[in-house]
Amino acid sequence: MKTFVLCKLAPGKEQKAVREIRALDGVTEVYMVFGGWDLILSAEADTVDKLSNLIVSRVRAVDGVSATETLVTTNL
Repeated sequence: MKTFVLCKLAPGKEQKAVREIRALDGVTEVYMVFGGWDLILSAEADTVDKLSNLIVSRVRAVDGVSATETLVTTNL
């Protein structure tokens, strides 16, 4: 299961947060962006439970991450 996660980062904590997010197991790509969100990451997990744990318990726990929105991919 592949997802994209949009993240808002707290001012002044961007660089440290990006380093921590890149180091998380399951995160495959990280991009800083301009606009309503500060960062987009792609992540992969075998199950919804693993995906939920990655995002809720690990990405959102990173100091400097103030909000997330998860986009789960699908095959049509």
